[in-house]
Amino acid sequence: MTETDSGTTYKRVMLKISGEALMGDQGYGLHPPTVERIAKEVKAVHDMGVEICMVIGGGNVFRGLQGSAQGMERTTADYMGMLATVMNALAMQSALEGLGVFTRVISAITMNEVAEPYIRRRAVRHLEKKRVCIFAAGTGNPYFTTDTAATLRANEMSCAAIFMGKNGVDGVYDKDPAKHADAVRYDTVTYDEVLAKRLAVMDASAIALARDNNLPLYVFPLDTPGGFKEILEGRGTFTKVQG
Repeated sequence: MTETDSGTTYKRVMLKISGEALMGDQGYGLHPPTVERIAKEVKAVHDMGVEICMVIGGGNVFRGLQGSAQGMERTTADYMGMLATVMNALAMQSALEGLGVFTRVISAITMNEVAEPYIRRRAVRHLEKKRVCIFAAGTGNPYFTTDTAATLRANEMSCAAIFMGKNGVDGVYDKDPAKHADAVRYDTVTYDEVLAKRLAVMDASAIALARDNNLPLYVFPLDTPGGFKEILEGRGTFTKVQG
C-alpha cells in the first residue's frame, strides 16, 4: 500500500453509511442540509486524493426486514428496500456534484435512466478517474443487507479499508452505550471477537466476508465534523476492526 500525495496510506476506501444518517432529526426521509453536510465530509477526503466508494442504506425510506415483520413477503420487501437505497444514492450524487465532485451512481438492479448497471471494470475506471462511485441497490439479491453489499463491493474494488460512519456513536462498545453508562469503547477489536461477543457492528455475513479477505473496518462518528478525514490523517476517534 503506497502513500498518496496527501500522506494517507489509503489510496481507495469504502464509506458505508446508514439511510437513517440522511434524515437528520426528521425521523423519516431525506433532510437536504444533512445530506449536504455528509457530502462535504466526503469531499474533504476526496480532495486528499483518496478514491472513494460509497454504499448508503435505505432505512430512512423503507427497510425490508420491517416490511417482512409486518406481513409483507420478504423478497418483495427487500426489493423495495433496494429501491430506497437508489433514492438515497441519487440524493448524495446531487449533493456531491453541487460541490464540484463528479460521481457515478451504479445500481445492482438495472435502471438505465437513472443509474449505470454494475460492471466491475467500468466502476474501477471511474475510480481511477477520481469519480466517487455510489453503489446502490445492495447486491441486487434479497436476504442480503447493505452491510454485506458494502463489504462485497469493497473487495471487488480492491479497497484498502471500509469506513463505517455512525450517528451518535464514536466506535464499537462492549454493550449499548445508550443503555449502559459503564459501556467501554474498543480502540481495536478482532472480527472473531465481534462475532463471538455479538457486538453490533455489521451483520455476520459482512463480518465474515471482511475477515476472510483481511479487510480492516473503521467505525467512527459520522456526526463529528471532519471525523472521516481525521482517520485518514492518522488521528481522530474510532474503533478499528481487523484480523
